[in-house]
Amino acid sequence: MLRDGAVLVDFSSNDYLGLSRHPLLAQRSAEWALAHGAGSAASRLVTGTQPLHLAVEEKIARFKGKEAALLFPSGWHCNAAVLAALLRAAPGAALFTDRLIHGSLHAGAAAHRQIRFRHNDLGHLAELLARAEGPKIIVTESVFSMDGDRADVAALADVARAHDAFLYVDEAHATGVLGPQGRGLTHGLDVDLVMGTFSKALGCMGAYVAGSRLLIDYLVNACGGFIFSTAPSPAMLGAIDAALDLVPDMEAERAVLADHGAFFRESLKGAGIATADSSTQIVPVIVGDAGAALALAQDLGAQGMLAVAIRPPTVPPGTSRLRVALHANHARADVAALAQAIAARIGR
Repeated sequence: MLRDGAVLVDFSSNDYLGLSRHPLLAQRSAEWALAHGAGSAASRLVTGTQPLHLAVEEKIARFKGKEAALLFPSGWHCNAAVLAALLRAAPGAALFTDRLIHGSLHAGAAAHRQIRFRHNDLGHLAELLARAEGPKIIVTESVFSMDGDRADVAALADVARAHDAFLYVDEAHATGVLGPQGRGLTHGLDVDLVMGTFSKALGCMGAYVAGSRLLIDYLVNACGGFIFSTAPSPAMLGAIDAALDLVPDMEAERAVLADHGAFFRESLKGAGIATADSSTQIVPVIVGDAGAALALAQDLGAQGMLAVAIRPPTVPPGTSRLRVALHANHARADVAALAQAIAARIGR
């Protein structure tokens, strides 16, 4: 990528499958814009809903194995609006959240008390659930954006059912990458509501939630972020539609991506560099000091590699890092060069 006039190998964007530059997404986006207009011109409940919106939502629902789905302009918008709507439907509910959930979910829960369980600690969650009375809602992610580790979604669903709790899982960083045909870690499991984005592995823009028809109908009529937002444009829908056609058949790319992750983690481990509990295409290079993380990112940039430093408040104090996001279209030589450059700077 080109940054400040320099060509850099991108290790920071979320374009995990390289679809943002795929010609089919650009072609269908342009075709749908030419055929249906540059914008939707209104919110969905006024005149903004076109047959295109309904067709893409049906396609998303099939992809996720759910009865229905609903489109949103962005992942932040989706999480903040949907979670707030769920909590309004159950004002006395006990809300249980993993300690490392995304800021957009915290925004959705801003008016509600959170009971936060230790990260990916389902035993702790079960203890907390056992003490609660009345409606219960659990919110977590399947892949965590800063650590690159996974929730045990199958076990989490079992805990939710055992305690009669509603389960909402954010699949932003798993959609397209993990699960059968890239359908995510929730696919085939008893999860009440699944959220995901198109702006990461699917290479375009927007987000969705998928669940029962009854639940999606409720959100259509009660989710302010849906009701009062202009409908997604035809161009955006065309790109989403094309990505959904491509992703199920990208097993080779997913295998390359997984292999890149394993290779990179092993290379850093050999140099004594911590990568938290990463098991995905997201690999944190834990530096600790914010200044040291910034200096490392600057040094890598001078060597032609873009790996952005992440500092508090995005991550806890003392855990500043490079958040390395690997792509299926990275050359192995580039991944190896990144590992070697990091090891030379901060390895033991």
